[in-house]
Amino acid sequence: MPNTLTRLGGPARVLPLQDGTAEAKPAPLFVSRRQIHPKSVKGRYRRIKTWLGIALLALFVLLPWLRWDRGPGIADQAVLFDLGEQRFYLFGLELWPQHIYYMTGAMILAAVGLFLATSVAGRVWCGFTCPQTVWTDLYVWVEKLTEGDRGERIRLDHQPWTANKIARKTVKHAAWILIALVTGASGIFYLADAPTLTAEMLRFEAPELAVWSILIVAGSTYLMAGFMREQMCLHACPWPRIQASMIDEDSKVVTYQEWRGEGRAPLRKSQSDADRKAAGMGDCIDCGQCVHVCPTGIDIRDGLQMDCIGCGLCVDACNDVMLRIGKPTDLILFDTGAAQAAKAVGAEPPRTSWLRPRTIVYILLMVVVTGLMAIGVLMKPSADIAILRDRAPLYVRLADGRVQNAYTVKISNMTRTERSYRLTLGGLDGARLAVAGEAGEADGLTLTAPPSAVATYRVYARLPETDRTPASTPVTFDVRTEGGGARHDSVFLAP
Repeated sequence: MPNTLTRLGGPARVLPLQDGTAEAKPAPLFVSRRQIHPKSVKGRYRRIKTWLGIALLALFVLLPWLRWDRGPGIADQAVLFDLGEQRFYLFGLELWPQHIYYMTGAMILAAVGLFLATSVAGRVWCGFTCPQTVWTDLYVWVEKLTEGDRGERIRLDHQPWTANKIARKTVKHAAWILIALVTGASGIFYLADAPTLTAEMLRFEAPELAVWSILIVAGSTYLMAGFMREQMCLHACPWPRIQASMIDEDSKVVTYQEWRGEGRAPLRKSQSDADRKAAGMGDCIDCGQCVHVCPTGIDIRDGLQMDCIGCGLCVDACNDVMLRIGKPTDLILFDTGAAQAAKAVGAEPPRTSWLRPRTIVYILLMVVVTGLMAIGVLMKPSADIAILRDRAPLYVRLADGRVQNAYTVKISNMTRTERSYRLTLGGLDGARLAVAGEAGEADGLTLTAPPSAVATYRVYARLPETDRTPASTPVTFDVRTEGGGARHDSVFLAP
């Protein structure tokens, strides 16, 4: 009897050894990608995806063109992340680098919001609003216009290269590239003034960095939405691996009602409902439409899977089949595990509430973070002042015997008007202040900062040296302006 090893799917291929025995060839670590051609479908969830996708695409493309008057000399783009000027403009809100904590808060809100949505309704973010899903839907729609629906696309792929096939493929890829370029340009428009950059591109005067950035974003869009598609969801995105910890028995997810659909069998014209029931057949006629419309190519009848993005297209496909054969709809539907367990034994499904301990915690976290961010916006200071003592040299002895320390004062004026700031030094009796490059010295200095700019001054503190002058003296700089001020602790060093 030959020496063989078996594996899932049948006996492994055997290879003869020198001693006459055989060795099984190991199974491959990677499986070749199976090309997925999603079939078009009509229904409630398809309409939601279509209109939501149109709204999100329009918002992404048009938002950089929305104007917001902030006054003369200030960017008038409503949403602009100006990296060169180190300013983020969000309608009436202007954020400086010192406000990085707002970005932290926004990321926390996004993460907790995603946890909440997943706990309530599974991967609805993935199925309806994820950029990968939205752009892939757009690319598949273009593919359908140029090459036909699923069956026609499959036949076209297996046909030899004819003039018709070349023309269709060329038109499709040209449309894909155009969409990718618009996507790349729209993305970069959030980092630079949209009308200005557009005019520069039309004159072939756009900065090289902007051009390369557009091409990189466009190339990524073309590859991910045109070719990688479900591979991004299945292998690149970490969320499918995390979602299991977010979903519980009260989460509404795409569900195949096994108690009603099994056993599956094709529908024959001669069969009545009574005949199918007598033969132990369920409502599922094993038509495969739920698989054909799935963007990731899974069979939802195998149960909840990591690969399911919760788009609901299989619900639309199955409902269409059920209506045509005169069966009740919702063989596949959004439902909870608890409800399905009750229905399977003929019991009344429990009432499901989206408010439960897990979701309440998420909501409270979002309320707290939103409240802290709102308080931060309301109490946002009009200036940020930083005072740093020079470390080299530690001190300088002047010709008149006094000891001098140098400090760098940076004033970030976050208002639209020029501001004056009064700087005084406390904790050092007899000290005088002076500004580098300016004549004279005084007990206090008046420093000015232009609107929406950072003013930098080099300030000297000078003190007559005595026998009682300590080597290190704690000092406090007090900065005052209209409506407030700030205090900064430092030290004064002496021999």
